[in-house]
Amino acid sequence: MGSHIAEQLSRAGRAVRALVRKTSDTAFLRSLPNVELVEGAVDDPDSVVRAARGVEYVIHAAGLVKARSERDFVATNTEGTKAALEAARRTNGTLRRFVLISSQAAGGPSIDGEPVLESSEPRPVTYYGRSKLLAEAAARAAKDDVPITIIRPPTVYGPRDREVLAFFKAVKAGVLPIMGSTSKRISIVFGGDAASACIRAMDANVPSGSTYFVEDGRTRTFADLVLGIETALGKRAWLRFPLPRSVIEIAALGSEIYGRASNKAVMLTRDKCNELFAPHWVCDATRARRELGWEPKVSFEEGARITADWYTAAGWL
Repeated sequence: MGSHIAEQLSRAGRAVRALVRKTSDTAFLRSLPNVELVEGAVDDPDSVVRAARGVEYVIHAAGLVKARSERDFVATNTEGTKAALEAARRTNGTLRRFVLISSQAAGGPSIDGEPVLESSEPRPVTYYGRSKLLAEAAARAAKDDVPITIIRPPTVYGPRDREVLAFFKAVKAGVLPIMGSTSKRISIVFGGDAASACIRAMDANVPSGSTYFVEDGRTRTFADLVLGIETALGKRAWLRFPLPRSVIEIAALGSEIYGRASNKAVMLTRDKCNELFAPHWVCDATRARRELGWEPKVSFEEGARITADWYTAAGWL
């Protein structure tokens, strides 16, 4: 999402300062006008302070979606947010709004298929979701010192995204493992639309601490999403096979062992199974539409085509 936010701000003629790690692929950001790069990381508080000095807005998009342990999730997603909040406090009075990009995972899944709302009691089911909820709590604790807006996207997809890429690759290969029910209901949002919500949140005069879900306006089943990807690629995944949770958890254990041996974060873990096999992941962006004046522009059908074309042109598929 960070690249989409920088792109939209840059195109609008607004100056952007981006905090990037030494290992970050900055080629796209360097291609944009009005974008200044500052090397650092959220676990280096001094670098965050340098990046935030004198800015009018902070959009905190940094975070881990996979980690070696719960402690690593908290260190980056929660403690990193606290470092960004402290940097915001030290902007010498220039700051107008701090936008925290959280996640639907902080609110947790829907049990009955009805959308989860901002007012619903949070029930995160993964280490990632809990670390994001703790980050939200830190932000709300600072809302009297720093004007805060929290954005909770569901699954985000689009050009430059590597997480949803796996589904496109599976469909292209014609072999699609199914985890959980194909009738589970899912909310989704195109990366550019999620970015525009964050930019709307920068300028919207809403109470500090306000939280907003964003989604593309239509709930789909997992089967609908697969069909959209198949249509975008012009190829059908002919071999589809359901995998029971017990089998996936065995595979997840093997993935964890590999991760520990190689000292690398892996996506498939037994904790991740709580997300993969949750009944539904649906939310409702009515409040964001009403209070932020935001509207998604890209349907999943169009977004899947744009994404497939980008993956192909970039050589990722």
